[in-house]
Amino acid sequence: MSPRVSHSTSQADRIPAGTTSRRRFLSQSGLVAGSVLAGVNLAGVHAAEDNVIRLALVGCGGRGSGAAANALSSSSGPTRLVAMADVFEDRLKGSYNALQAQFKEQVDVPPERRFVGFDAYRKAIDAVGPGGVMIQATHSAFRPLHVGHAIEKGVHVFMEKSFAPDPAGTRKILQIADQAKQKNLKIGCGLMCRHSSARQAMIDKIREGALGQIVLIRAYRMDAGIRLEPFPGNQSEVLWQLRRPYAFLWVSSAQFIEWMVHQIDECCWIKDAWPVSAHGLGGREPHSRDAAQNIHTYGVEFTFPDGTKAQINGRAMPHTHGDFATFVHGTRTAGQFSGNVHAPTVYIFKDQRCARDNAAWQPDRERISPYQVEWDVLLEAIRKDKPHNEAHRAAHANYASIMARAAVHEQRIITWDEVTASEFAFFKGVADLTADSPAPVQADADGRYPVPVAGQWKEV
Repeated sequence: MSPRVSHSTSQADRIPAGTTSRRRFLSQSGLVAGSVLAGVNLAGVHAAEDNVIRLALVGCGGRGSGAAANALSSSSGPTRLVAMADVFEDRLKGSYNALQAQFKEQVDVPPERRFVGFDAYRKAIDAVGPGGVMIQATHSAFRPLHVGHAIEKGVHVFMEKSFAPDPAGTRKILQIADQAKQKNLKIGCGLMCRHSSARQAMIDKIREGALGQIVLIRAYRMDAGIRLEPFPGNQSEVLWQLRRPYAFLWVSSAQFIEWMVHQIDECCWIKDAWPVSAHGLGGREPHSRDAAQNIHTYGVEFTFPDGTKAQINGRAMPHTHGDFATFVHGTRTAGQFSGNVHAPTVYIFKDQRCARDNAAWQPDRERISPYQVEWDVLLEAIRKDKPHNEAHRAAHANYASIMARAAVHEQRIITWDEVTASEFAFFKGVADLTADSPAPVQADADGRYPVPVAGQWKEV
């Protein structure tokens, strides 16, 4: 059974001033996104005795560095970065230099606490110690392994999206969530739109019936996408793939889920339910030279328990119409739920015409970025020992995203019961991976990688 969850841009298409977003930190620091590494009851283990919450950053690309910046910017109390880990030394060095320049007094990561390699996460978690927080900002292949180790060691977790590349990994996240609850450890998850005050106000309006009964949700993310050159050989294929994570399903969940998980979660939040089935269409652009595993268009129809539909539309093709927004239609009227680059573009319209000049209501402007709020909430929960575990909800959003991707890749209807029962994994050897390991997916003689083909492909 499906459990319940407890096109115009506008002047609201911006990040509130005075806050640090992942994207802003990335652009200002010059870091490159895409880093790969980028039982006792602990009821008494929260902030350290000096009230400083210690942080370990595992995965030092732009996303992880931005998350660390949010943690160090929190007004909830003092924080200090004490350990860093990444597979790539240049990523770690760039992140360290940028964070140290911006937060000099809060960055205490001497060379002996800067760890490089596939086992670096263990050393960083051990260095931060019980009661600290691991920022898990690698790509999703490594998420269950690293988060599981942190919970075992009594360390709180903030983990970025997406949460696992496949059903087997998502199941592990749910198991880890249960373990964290038993140990009274807090887990925050990088679905920051849930912490948007504008969207929260819209949810209140929806629950009050302002739009009537919800009958359709539409979500779009359409841009030029990414392309991959053929693998050139004569180097570690594992490391080469980890430098290009969005091209590979086993590494990052690949482009569709990396791009769309937020809006899929928004659709489910709007409905206060998870979909019971997904049906999809998609394909690659004609004469494509892309060597990646991605296809370039995804059109997915979710069906919710009451029969309501949500349409998820993704396109990654240059020289085409771009769109980045979520809309909701009710029996009374329609609304916009989010805008460009997750901006808090939120309106209720006078009727079904979704345009700013037809707005009947909009919430107060957000004063704090959701990227910051999600950290403030997590750190306050640690300091005041409040319940806080977003991992169950994140795992369910991940299942919904996998349903959508599989419906397109396999070209058949995928059900919630099927995906949640599946034990499919793209790669089961993450814990033993090294730079010298054979790549989990290998290039053909032309340096290209396998692409989903209906009737021949399985990922559920």
